[in-house]
This record gives sequence, structure tokens and C-alpha cells, in this order.
Amino acid sequence: MTNELRDQAERHLKDLAGDGARLRDDQWTAIEALVDRQARALVVQRTGWGKSAVYFVATALLRARGEGPTVIVSPLLALMRNQVEAAARAGVHAATINSANPEQWREIQDAVTGGDVDVLLVSPERLNNPDFRDTVLPSLTASAGMLVVDEAHCISDWGHDFRPDYRRLRTLLTELPAGVPVLATTATANDRVVRDVAQQLGLGPSTTDTLVLRGGLDRESLHLAVVRLPNAAARLAWLAEKLPELPGSGIIYTLTVAAAEEVAAFLRERGFEARAYSGKTEQAERLQAEEDLLANRVKALVATSALGMGFDKPDLGFVVHLGAPQSPIAYYQQIGRAGRGVRRAEVLLLPGAEDRDIWAYFASLAFPPESVVRQVLDALADAGGPMSLAALEPRVELSRSRLEVVLKVLDVDGAVRRERGGWLSTGEGWSYDSERYAHVAAARVAEQQAMLDYQSTSGCRMEFLLRQLDDPHAAPCGRCDNCTGRTWATDVSVAATAEAQDRLRRPGIDVTPRRQWPSGMSALGVPLSGKIATDERAEPGRALGRLTDIGWGNRLRVMLGVTAPDQPIPDDVFDACVKVLAAWKWERRPTAVVTMASHRRPKLVRSLGERLAGIGRLTYLGELELGPGADRRSNSAQRLAGLWNAMRVPPQLAQDIATVDSPVLLVDDQIDTGWTMTVAALLLRGAGAPAVLPFALATTT
Repeated sequence: MTNELRDQAERHLKDLAGDGARLRDDQWTAIEALVDRQARALVVQRTGWGKSAVYFVATALLRARGEGPTVIVSPLLALMRNQVEAAARAGVHAATINSANPEQWREIQDAVTGGDVDVLLVSPERLNNPDFRDTVLPSLTASAGMLVVDEAHCISDWGHDFRPDYRRLRTLLTELPAGVPVLATTATANDRVVRDVAQQLGLGPSTTDTLVLRGGLDRESLHLAVVRLPNAAARLAWLAEKLPELPGSGIIYTLTVAAAEEVAAFLRERGFEARAYSGKTEQAERLQAEEDLLANRVKALVATSALGMGFDKPDLGFVVHLGAPQSPIAYYQQIGRAGRGVRRAEVLLLPGAEDRDIWAYFASLAFPPESVVRQVLDALADAGGPMSLAALEPRVELSRSRLEVVLKVLDVDGAVRRERGGWLSTGEGWSYDSERYAHVAAARVAEQQAMLDYQSTSGCRMEFLLRQLDDPHAAPCGRCDNCTGRTWATDVSVAATAEAQDRLRRPGIDVTPRRQWPSGMSALGVPLSGKIATDERAEPGRALGRLTDIGWGNRLRVMLGVTAPDQPIPDDVFDACVKVLAAWKWERRPTAVVTMASHRRPKLVRSLGERLAGIGRLTYLGELELGPGADRRSNSAQRLAGLWNAMRVPPQLAQDIATVDSPVLLVDDQIDTGWTMTVAALLLRGAGAPAVLPFALATTT
């Protein structure tokens, strides 16, 4: 029977991967355990090893035995698309239920019930969508033939891609009928993450028939190197000169959205087909960018970590990082996109001086302290019924994105529940796991140090990464720059450096004005709601640069840092501001300047406003006042409430504004949420300003 089953499995694999395909030993071990013993298994194998082949072949065998459909929990739409296409090659009919196709849910559900769907892919977020959870999931759970958790490291907050929604799989597993096999797969998990995944999914040593398969993670096609260059302009120029030498098409990773857009624009100016790709890219554009890379119509996608999982291009020839990720595990996961179907792929890391600043920003988004989490629980308990995110936000000191994460964690822990209309308290007790959160934070610091150590190591780079992943097969690769002694030259032409410097120092970005007040402001005693009236809002504004830029961002981060001294505007920065104003295509030229009062940098802001007025022959009218409470920054609602109560137009300024018949230039050092400029514009328009043109040195987005 075993030989017959393996023969069937081999035939399905050939349908999936071609006539030359043969099952690896561990692939067969996993398939046999799932199909014959209905086991629970955790497979940790490198990208491209064939983890999807395990569950597609197992699905085909189980369906032939009359078992129900396989349910695959998958984290990204791109990954789902690849899996649907791969399943079709294996003769397996796959469908997806996700946020992009709610109109098809009923049709797909009927097809699953009718036995016409072999594999159903769902995102982890769907597991707690009230409609899906209450109407689709029960019947799906009862009829499932196998459950697959793809990218299973996302279930662990020790991992680099933690997704709270994955934690709901614990509940799903307890509701599965007896004898339903479970498979969890990942390519990026060290011992700590493996243990946590096993515990979260009930796949630990105490579980009967548990199978853990870990293979060597090295890929012989990858050639790793670190290239150190003195500054951002040199890195960008070096990349432009060396890009033609890199094989085929590839991915250039950046740490921020702004950097991705900036680098892609520069490469296009240099004649390369390059496109930016991030979480902020429109879905249609992302799909087109993926297709262009797959078809080698572009030399590179310049991407953030949004392209980290779910992109399958076997002939990807290179991965370059402009800036280092904050974790060796995250780095390995991203470089694993390359070299799956080619003999050689180049993997280059170009670290930057700004990397640590960006890591620190991401670290600030960690799970909040207990007192803040208790605010969420208390607000829901007091409400007595479901509260939407918009209604809850004004009552807590959390941004919308962090509030969503907290609610998901509390939901998994049973303290809150998502219903139609919002979130409600379950009344169940909840304890803050401070020890775990402290350990996770310490682990993040250790990972960042390991990433710095990777850059400076004189040993094998691949071995270093594999040891971070606790790969028992880790050994010198014989291919990286340290193993071979062959390093990339760091010389860059003067012309290329000048072009890169010109691009990075090109001043000016658009600032879009706020058009809608946050919901629930009445709860904070602020009489603002709905759309901001046209005659009360600011005009489109401008800023010198973004703090996340790799050009002006580096200069501005130093000048506007928390510990930076308050001093008059430096000449080079002022000259760049003048260029921004000179290129501003406003409908009506301003004739007056007003500055924002600043608690942190009054000299800087005032000197900028006065000098702009002087060189532009504008009238400097003075500054708006800011009282205490203006610096509340936890979320939009509380930020707005603080400004509403703290900002005012001094009497003399109000009198002067009333005499102005042209737009007013409103100057500040930094635009973060945009509410300072929004409230200031409202007040200035109320005092008689015909229009308000915001201008700042920097934005944070």
C-alpha cells in the first residue's frame, strides 16, 4: 500500500512540477504522515524546497479517498494567487476567500459544499470577520479534509512577521473533527520560533503523531556580499553603475516607502525599467508590477518588505538591500526570493547610516504598556455594547493601526470579541504578559545587533545567517565574499555620484491637506465632525523632504531629532527651502507669512519664517500661540483635541490677518499627523485669511 501511495504521489508531483520531478525524502515523509496517519506536522524548509508540493499532493491523495477540501491559511493575496495557479497544475481546484472578493463568497462557499473545490485559501484576518466566522467557518471546519498553515512563523511574536490573527488558529484547531491532518510550513524559523509555533498550534512534543521536519536552509545558488559605501548618494550611484552587471531581473529592497519611490525614480532617470512596490501601492499597480517582474519586463522592483512573502519567481537573478533589515531572519526570508531556479544569484547588502534610526522607529510600535491596554478594556466595558474603531479611538492613547493590533491580541486572549458594528468586552479576566513582551523586546535588540555583526563578520556570511536560524547543517558556503575573498569594487564615477546627489538633494514634496475630521470628537468636547468645509481647510502644501527619505531625510533627521539643539535655520537648508517655494505652482502668490509657535524649536521655526518673508518680500505677521496639551500625539482624535484646546490666534495677529487679501504662507518645522496645519488653517481662515498655504521642513510620511 505504501509503494502504491508513493507512486500516486509521484504522479501528482509530475503534474505539478514536470516529468523530471521526484519527491524528496522529507516531502514523502510528510505526505505519508498526513495521508496515512492523519498526523500533525511542522515543516521548516528553505524557500523553493517544495513545501507547497507537500500539501497539494497530499490534498490530491486525500480527495481521491473521499476526504473534504483542504483549508489553507495564507497571509498574502500574492501568495494566494501563486498557490491557485500551482494547484491547477496538480489537477487541484483551488479558490480563495479574502477581502478582495466578498461578492464571490457565497458562490465559493456553495462550490465547497458541493465538492467542486479541493483547496480553499483564506487569509488569517478572515477567521474573525463576523460574517465569515459565523456563517462560513463552522461548516468549513466540519467538512475539512486537511488544515494547512502557510508561513507559520507569523503565529509567533518572536518571529519577524508576527500577525495576531494567526493566533485564532488555536481555536480553529480545537474545533476540527478528530483525524483531520494539520500541516504548518515556514522557511524562516529559529528554534525559539519553532517551539512557539508548535505550542501555538498544538504541534508540540506532547501531541500524538506530531512530525517535525527541518532541513538545511542553504541554497547553493546564493552568493552573499556586503558592500560598504560612505553615504546615500554613493550607494545610489554605485547601484546605478553596477545594475547592468547583475544577472536577469531582481528585487531592490528598501526600508521605507519613501526610499522605494525615490530609488525607483532615480533608476528610471538613468534609463532602467524599475518600479516601486510597497504596501501603499494600489492593488492594480502591484499586480502589474509583479507580472512585469515575472515576465522580465523590468530590471528590478524597488520594494519594501511588502514583497517579502508570497512572490514566486524561480529565475530571480539578484536581491539587493539598500539598508539592512533589523533581523537576520527577516533578511534571510527576503533573500530567499532569489536563485530558486538559476545556478547563480547575487545577494548584496548596502547598509546605511540611517538604518538604526529606522529600526528605532519600528521598535516604537511594539505592544503598548499595560496602562494603555487597560484603557481599551475599560472603554469597551463602559460602552456596554459594540464600539467601532472610530468611536473607540478618541478614548484611548493609541494610533488606529496600533489599536487594531491590541484588539486582535485581546480577541485571541478572549477579553474582547469582534461583532457586527464593532468590538465588545467579553467580561473575561485578562492579564498583561509583561515578561513575554519584555523578552520579545530584548530579542529584537539582540537581532539588531546580530544584523550589525553580520555586516562586520570576517567569517562565512551564509553560515552566520543559518546559525541565526539554528540550522543544524550550517557550514561555510564557499561562495560569499568572505569565503572567496572576492569583493565588489566600491569605486563610483564622479558623474554618477553627482547625479545621485542631485536626485537625493532635489527639494520639495507635496503635502495633501486633511479633508475630514476624525469621528467621535464630541466625546472629547470638540465640536468638529464630518467633512472640513472648503473655506475652512488648508490649500495643498509643500515640504522640503520626508524624514524617511534617504536624501534630505538624513539631514532633517539630525536637525529635527529629539536631542538636537534649537538654533536658527542653517543656510544650506534655507537655500533648499527657497528652491521649493520658487518651484511652487500656486494659484495666487502669498503676501504674508505666519509661523507656528513651537515648544521644541522656536528659534528654528521663527528664523525660517522671518528669512522666507525677507527674501520673498512678504510681510511677517507673527506666530500662532500654542498652550499646554498641544503635543498629544497618540492618535488623530486626541492630537486634534489637544490642538483645539491649545491653539489660538493672538489679537494683534488676528487684526493683521483681517487686512490681508492674498494667501498666507504658514510655516512649521515638521508635519506629522497634519492636524496642526489643519487647525491652524481653520483659525486663520476664521480670522479672515483668504487662503492658507502650509510649508514645513519635513513630513514623517
